Amino acid sequence: MKGELVLKLLERTITSLDKRLILLAPSGTVPEFFDNVETSGRRHQRLLREMQKLRGGIYFDDGALGRDQLTPGGLHETAEDEKSWHLLMVDGRRRVTACVWYLEHSGQVQVEDLRVRHSPLARAQESRHQLWKGVESELTRARRERLRYAEVGGWAVSKHNRCTSEGLVLALAGYSLGRIHGGALGITTATVRHCS
Repeated sequence: MKGELVLKLLERTITSLDKRLILLAPSGTVPEFFDNVETSGRRHQRLLREMQKLRGGIYFDDGALGRDQLTPGGLHETAEDEKSWHLLMVDGRRRVTACVWYLEHSGQVQVEDLRVRHSPLARAQESRHQLWKGVESELTRARRERLRYAEVGGWAVSKHNRCTSEGLVLALAGYSLGRIHGGALGITTATVRHCS
């Protein structure tokens, strides 16, 4: 019964995906193979700010960020925001309800260039060596297989939309984006809060 319920929920989400999933591209990087493209700097900025507000509010409420890590307007801005793809879920009123960013690196990226270097695992003495060893192994594999290396982060889902298929849809959309770009290996970090 539970499996059937999950499948029906996922099916309903996929049916309305063209109205609910928005892919925000970094400036000037929309590949030609996308059919339904809207070019609007004003809308791009509005969606980016709305996403930063959602992310900032969720991270602050969870205690993951302090007030000093947000803008005066409550936005959570990162250096990755301007150069990443953003996968956004929106509701019927076109408000952002969930988000994640996807940042691809060139084949020559080094561990020191990755955002994961700031993660709690990278700062903890007992896990740092094992993390670097694993990441370096994956970077080597990506180079050997001529794949890009991607980092996925900035994951946030509004309280109302938690425990729905939105998180799964964002994960699958991120996977699809990597495939569309020719394949990628990647890394993400997540907390166990909210069943991440």
